[in-house]
Amino acid sequence: MAINIKKYNVFMLGLSFCLVLTGFNTMGGIQTLIFNSKADFDGNGYTSLAIIYMVFTFANWFAPSIVAWLGPRVTMIVGALAYAGFIAQLLILNVYLLYTMSAILGIGAALIWTAQGNFLSMNSDEENISKDSGIFWAMQISSSLIGNIFVYFQFRGKDTIDDSTRNIVGIVLLSVTGVGILTMFLLKRPPSATDESGDQSQQQQQQAAPTSPAQALRDSWRLFLTKDMLLLCITFFYTGIQLNIWSSVYATSIGQTKRLDDRKALATICAMLISVGEIVAGAAFGIFGSVTVRRGRDPIIMVGFVLSMIAYFLTFINLPGDANLQETDDSAFIESNTPLAIFTSFLLGFSDACFNTQVFSILGGTYRENSASAFAIMKFMQCLAASIAFWYSPVLGLYWQLLIAVIFDVLGTIAFCTVEWRRGRESMKKNEDNTCGVPQDNKVE
Repeated sequence: MAINIKKYNVFMLGLSFCLVLTGFNTMGGIQTLIFNSKADFDGNGYTSLAIIYMVFTFANWFAPSIVAWLGPRVTMIVGALAYAGFIAQLLILNVYLLYTMSAILGIGAALIWTAQGNFLSMNSDEENISKDSGIFWAMQISSSLIGNIFVYFQFRGKDTIDDSTRNIVGIVLLSVTGVGILTMFLLKRPPSATDESGDQSQQQQQQAAPTSPAQALRDSWRLFLTKDMLLLCITFFYTGIQLNIWSSVYATSIGQTKRLDDRKALATICAMLISVGEIVAGAAFGIFGSVTVRRGRDPIIMVGFVLSMIAYFLTFINLPGDANLQETDDSAFIESNTPLAIFTSFLLGFSDACFNTQVFSILGGTYRENSASAFAIMKFMQCLAASIAFWYSPVLGLYWQLLIAVIFDVLGTIAFCTVEWRRGRESMKKNEDNTCGVPQDNKVE
């Protein structure tokens, strides 16, 4: 019964996030195109995203305290309401409202993602965390595919996005987000928090959530200063740089490259293929999660590293260097190619899923006893990087942004593998000591 409740919660968690994020993940790739199509509107899509992730960055330090106070389910619902508010402003298009709702969304995002990590950990264990992380990732990231399929048919054949099209997109995305919020009310309390028949369940409950808001903040800081977490922070930082590339810069660059046919619609197709890559990778890692447990997470990280490097190179040769900044007729190193742009999109999505599913896995498994703090630290570093990237995106050309991504790709891969290999050696040594039948501390020297 407990296992069924946990499986139900993992599924419903993925479904609710899929619906809630359909609006935001879709808007991340198209809002710059929408804003640029309205001559009398001075709002900037990159600036909006920069504000979101800047506030998101620092709100992560307080999110574990809110989770400890409200519990993960209520916290996720509160965070989801901020997403609905942000999407609603698309129907009004006021600069001050845009940036205000961007800041509010930053707070909501910190709450919803920290609570999500905590809730996923409460419904998983060391043996199935990789599988559950893959399932959740595939479901929540499919939001981009769903939203962009709809947007594609709305944008097809249009060089500018008129008010009528914008309003239709806004209403539909807001409605889907609302359904996602309602779905969160169907999440059930994890068995470890309801089963009072044994000490083990009480212990799991204590591990799953901090005892107080103040203790949560202290735990987050202590965990942040550990050697392994500092190394993993490099990987987290890279995932933020990577997020900026695939969620905004790439689609915008496609949409502003005039040498590509029907480029506005193509931008949504590329966003769809990014989602397909994310879904395929997440589903594969969910199905073969047991293999990850046996062989470690580093092979998947290495696959993500290789594929991301290929994707960055193909972007470099296929798109003009100023495509992310303005409408451009400039040529790339090769003639800008639609099939190559679509293929690159798939690689970007697949490689991103490689990193994120394994980050979720190592945090939900290794740091299960302090999961809220661990996920908050991850989101802090990820959002710090994304915020910085979204601030420099309006002024820094595509090629320079790709170079930054490549540098942190290398550093992030090395850092993750270092932690994984060290923990693997420690686990092996511990098993050997247990096999000997004599605790290491009691050995005669």
